[in-house]
Order: sequence, then structure tokens, then C-alpha cells
Amino acid sequence: MFNRELVKGSTSLILLQLLAEKDMYGYEIVKEMERRSDYILQVKEGTLYPALHKLEKQQYIEPYWREPDKGPARKYYRITDSGKEILQKKTSEWQSFVQVIDKVMGKKGYDSI
Repeated sequence: MFNRELVKGSTSLILLQLLAEKDMYGYEIVKEMERRSDYILQVKEGTLYPALHKLEKQQYIEPYWREPDKGPARKYYRITDSGKEILQKKTSEWQSFVQVIDKVMGKKGYDSI
């Protein structure tokens, strides 16, 4: 398991990436994060929903309600155009950050950053 602060710092990037691929509701997001991380990333509601609300307030995502074939309506989230723009910026920033950390840690292949 990773340090909680590491996960918290990358949650918005992960959420934006998942929602760029398809609209999802909260539980679906959690399960997809778990599946893609081989069940290493396990985000709790206390982390997920505040992060979603923050992205919504920043107008990077927007919610809407969808009626399934059976069961209650679910609140889905979709990425906005400004969310797609910030995702590109955050992804680039993340990749640069990883390169710098790898360089500091002595990894090879990052001579020119």
C-alpha cells in the first residue's frame, strides 16, 4: 500500500484520466482504480467524493443523473473541455516529475530533462 499523501496528491489526475475515457459513477470509479492498479490503489469515499466535488467546483467535471435499467438513479460524472485541458497539463507535469525523481534516485536514461 502507498502512503496516503502520495495517493491523495495524484487522485485528481487519476480521476480526470478515467473520466476522459468514459463517464462513470462513484462506485464504478473506485472499482476501476482498483482493477487497473491490481488492487493496490484503494480509495475510500472520504477521499473520492471530496476530490470529485473539488473537480466539479473547478468546472473540470460535471455531474448528471442516469436511470439504469433497474435500481435507483446514479450520479455520473463526465469530464468537461477545461477538464481535458487541465488533464493534458497535469499529465505532462506528472511525467516530468517522475523523470526528475528517477534522476534523483539514480535511474538511467534521464540525462536531458
